[in-house]
Amino acid sequence: MNAFTYAGLWRRFLALVIDFLLFCVVFFPVTKLVKGVWIMSASDHRWHNGLFITDPLCIVFLLVMFFYFVLLEGTVGATLGKWTCRIRVVDNLQETPSLKKSLLRNLLRAVDSLPAFNILGVVLILKSDQNARFGDRIACTRVIIR
Repeated sequence: MNAFTYAGLWRRFLALVIDFLLFCVVFFPVTKLVKGVWIMSASDHRWHNGLFITDPLCIVFLLVMFFYFVLLEGTVGATLGKWTCRIRVVDNLQETPSLKKSLLRNLLRAVDSLPAFNILGVVLILKSDQNARFGDRIACTRVIIR
C-alpha cells in the first residue's frame, strides 16, 4: 500500500490557476511599464504576423513561465501553486524529479494540451490509476498530495 495519494484533476487545476495568477501579478505591471497598456492587443505587439506573435516581451514571458515550472518542479518538486495546494511532483522513487525529467514533463505539456484546452491531459488524468498526464507518463513523474 502506498503512503501517498495521487493528486486529482481539480487540485492540479487549482495549482495551475494560482501559478497563472502569480504570473499576472508580475506580467501585467511589466506590460504596463514597457508597453503602456495593461493587456496587449495584436496591434500593441512590436512584431506580429497573422496568428504568430513574436514580440520580444511575449517571448520573454513565455520563457519565464516555462522555466518557472521546469526549475521549481525539478529542484524542489513544486511550483508556488502546487505548494499552496499541498501537492508535489515526484519521480518513480518518490523523490524530487531531476531537471531533465522536469524539462521533459514540461515540454510535453504541448502534447497534453491537444487538441485544445488541455483536453488530452484531462482525459489521461481522469483515466489513469495514478492521475498521470502524457508528460508524467513519459518523464516517469507523478503528482502526489504531500
